[in-house]
This record gives sequence, structure tokens and C-alpha cells, in this order.
Amino acid sequence: MGVKENLIKLKASLPQHVKLIAVSKTKPVSDLMEAYKAGQRIFGENKIQEMVSKWEQLPKDINWHMIGHVQTNKVKYMALFVHTIHAVDSLKLLKEIQKQALKNKRTINCLIQIRIAEEETKFGISPSALEELLNASKTMPNVAIKGLMGMASFTTNQTQIRTEFKELASLFKKYKEFEVLSMGMSGDYLIAIEEGSNYIRVGSKIFGQRNY
Repeated sequence: MGVKENLIKLKASLPQHVKLIAVSKTKPVSDLMEAYKAGQRIFGENKIQEMVSKWEQLPKDINWHMIGHVQTNKVKYMALFVHTIHAVDSLKLLKEIQKQALKNKRTINCLIQIRIAEEETKFGISPSALEELLNASKTMPNVAIKGLMGMASFTTNQTQIRTEFKELASLFKKYKEFEVLSMGMSGDYLIAIEEGSNYIRVGSKIFGQRNY
């Protein structure tokens, strides 16, 4: 099946309230255009240079989501157009987003990345550090904290994945102002939705396996 067929099939299987972020990293513009023509408007990238290049070439009504780890010095390259930054994991990064959003006379949506996985490699802050970051954001008018994001451990143990998602969902529920809970990727999005996710980040199920 092609990109269009994959996308239509996937979207038809999702509950109404769940938004699909088509993870298009490493994929050519032609694949994104096929998804766009099939109605997809939210795309996720994890490298800023690649996202900028695609933004320049593709229709301007696309919502670009930066889903990868963000280096502070790269924020300026996407501040003009990025819709949501998923992986905000430090006060330093939040301050830089505020600075660049202000320069571009925009408000940028942000999700705080909470570390729920057991692996050392996963980014994110501890749940106990969330309050401090939220308080700091109150002095940043060009940053809109919309909710939380998390990545489960890379494991086949579904019980562990579910436990990690439950942990993030329970933290999310404590904050009435939060709208977005971004968790779940190609391998675990069904569990994520069951545990309360309303943004899923899916790539290979739409575009096929990645070519690195």
C-alpha cells in the first residue's frame, strides 16, 4: 500500500479526539505531498535543518511539530513557522523559545517532555521538576505550554509500556489547563490511546520503514 492508503486506513482506526502527527523524518517531500493531498496537515520532524527545508518546499497551511530533542542554538531556525515543540526539557530551552518567538512576533506552543522511560538515553525532566518549569513559563508571554509529552521504554514488555504511559497520564490529569498529552508511536500508540493520549506520533505505519 502507498502513503495515501496507509494514512486513510490509520486515520479511520483512530478515535475522533486523537490527533495524528505524521512523522516524516528522512522521508522525501514527494511522500509528504502524497500525505498532504490525502488530507494530512500535521507533520513531525526531529531535525531542524530537514524541517526548515521541507517547510520551504511545501504548502504553508501545514502545522510543523518538532518532536526531537532541541538544541538551544537551533531554535532560531524554526521560530518563524514551527507550530509545536514537543520536547521542551529545560528552563534554558524554554527561555530561548520565548526569545525567538518574541523576535518573530509569534506565540509558540510547547509540550514539556517528562522522562518516563527507564533507559538512560531518553531525554525529559523528572515529574518533580514540572512545577518549577510551569512557574517560570508564566513570565514568558510568547510561550504557550499546551501539555506533556513522553516516550516509553523501547521494549516488547507491554505491561512496562502501559505502566509508563499511566504514570504520564496521571500527571497530565493533575493540570486542568493542559490540553495535549503526546504519547505513543508506531509500535505502542494503541496502548497510549487506551491510557489517554490525544496526540500520537506515527511514521513507519504511514511512510514505510525509514532509510537512514
